[in-house]
Amino acid sequence: MPTIAITGAGSGLGEALSYQYAKHGYKVYLLGRNDNKLQLVKNNIRKNGGQSEIILCDVSEPASVSIAFQQIDQLDVFINNAGIGIFGPIENYRTEEMEVLLDTNVKGTILAVQSALPIIQENNGRILNIISTAGLRGKVNESIYCASKFAVRGFTESLQKELENQPVTITAVYMGGMNTPFWNQSTHVADPTKLKGPELVAEQIFQEDDGRKEIFVDK
Repeated sequence: MPTIAITGAGSGLGEALSYQYAKHGYKVYLLGRNDNKLQLVKNNIRKNGGQSEIILCDVSEPASVSIAFQQIDQLDVFINNAGIGIFGPIENYRTEEMEVLLDTNVKGTILAVQSALPIIQENNGRILNIISTAGLRGKVNESIYCASKFAVRGFTESLQKELENQPVTITAVYMGGMNTPFWNQSTHVADPTKLKGPELVAEQIFQEDDGRKEIFVDK
């Protein structure tokens, strides 16, 4: 049975990806900070005959990431999905907000790759970094968020060059906003229900997860 680990698996796109890969025969390692949310996802997967395990992990904490991946023996696919968004005019950003956003989106992505890569290399597997279109162009009131995603884009493109002679693949995934709990603490998007659901995005990602360098999800 192929295996996959997904960060931020308790809700939104991470949850949808977990169901998508489980439905297609993958054992899913659900990584995240909220045990209650992860338990719900795990139960839903098992109700439908799939296999999954919960591993509590805060991607912004090096020790937490290291311990999490020590619990995984085999890994065919790793999806770096955990991320947060804080929005508003640049003058309104507090230092603490910048630190939390960059720690999660940038440092968290790097730490997770460092821990996942040796296991992925053993199976000639694949890593997908969820970036969003905020890594392609600047957006109003998203300066720090876009900065974090541009950083992840640069990190991903550099990894592709660094590992191009190895039998592993690194994929950058770009999509627009989705109707997920991502927006619950924000007024940046007036009506998230008008956005595409994460299920459709997860389905396209699964279908195109073949080792290509980039996946672009249409609006």
